[in-house]
Amino acid sequence: MGWIRTSGFVLALACIISGRTSGEPPAQGKEAAAGSRVVLEGVDRYQVVEPLFEGVRVILSYRGESYSPAYVQGISGAAFRIAGPCPCAPTSSSAMSPVELVELFGYKAEHLSVGGAYDAGASLPGSGDVKRQARMRGALTRIKDEIRAGRPALLVQAFTVWEYDVVCGFDEEKGELYGRGSYAGVDDYASADEMRALGATAIGGGPYALLIGEKTGDFDARAAELAALREAVAHAHQRSEKPLNRGLECYDLWINAYRYLGNFMGQEGVPDDRYPLSILPSTRRAASQFMEELAEKYPQAKANLQMAGNHFFEEAEALTAAHYLRRAFEDKPSEDQRVQVAGFLTRARAMYALAIDEVGRALSKIEASEADRGE
Repeated sequence: MGWIRTSGFVLALACIISGRTSGEPPAQGKEAAAGSRVVLEGVDRYQVVEPLFEGVRVILSYRGESYSPAYVQGISGAAFRIAGPCPCAPTSSSAMSPVELVELFGYKAEHLSVGGAYDAGASLPGSGDVKRQARMRGALTRIKDEIRAGRPALLVQAFTVWEYDVVCGFDEEKGELYGRGSYAGVDDYASADEMRALGATAIGGGPYALLIGEKTGDFDARAAELAALREAVAHAHQRSEKPLNRGLECYDLWINAYRYLGNFMGQEGVPDDRYPLSILPSTRRAASQFMEELAEKYPQAKANLQMAGNHFFEEAEALTAAHYLRRAFEDKPSEDQRVQVAGFLTRARAMYALAIDEVGRALSKIEASEADRGE
């Protein structure tokens, strides 16, 4: 299955991954332990356009885990989310945090923060107050230590804008980092100034790092899978407060914004929805594949899970059509464009609702089967 790739802007934290499932770093890290330039080879590119959890999957894959991109999207809940619609929605509405996902997979996590105030008017690279720069250099030292040990890392805005980027190399003489992002380093590794991350917002003390230590626990796949399905159903029917509407409620607000072209969340015209529309088609295709994976594990609900997968795929197709049409205008669509986008979103909502209904039926069958067995 192909994955749609588009660029965009997102508010995200940063994550640094350490450790390897086998407990042994790859040869590159051992050989270059004392070098000023270290580049780890063979790090996967992003397979899903999603800012919070796909980077974690890329690094866990390098460490030896075999979770598919769709599986990580499903377990994290990102495959099923929809909120806003606004530019920050893909990261402002999540079923869990990256820290929680890492811990769910059985790994220890250490959270780091650069912190401090940020001068939004300062120039890049590495601009801002001196103390913040010093904390950033301290975080980079930790990142480089991880890479020297053969462990890639995640750093916010290393190569993209406000997204988790995988850092798998550095050159201290040049002051550069190397790696991948959702729309950077798709083929060859991307490169950027090592202080580039300081251009990210300092909201909440960022940018951040998350060091993942050794694997100390087991991953309870069945519990995580059923929890993800329950959360998907709950999220779809969640009643929320503006401006961050969720689930079916988000779709209703979104459709009406195009249908009537009225005041939307305090602004005239259509929503600033280009970034969510660049993310949702990819995550919904992941939802479709996640359903197929679960269908093989839960035979009592196989038909429902496969039907849900088909509906999620059709939702993704409608969102893709809306996305490409939306790229043709800024905030003032023509009458035809407005009507067409509303139509694509209406189709997407219908498929989403059908998919969630099938997920609910699948859950009922699985839970009934477990009750009969006394589980």
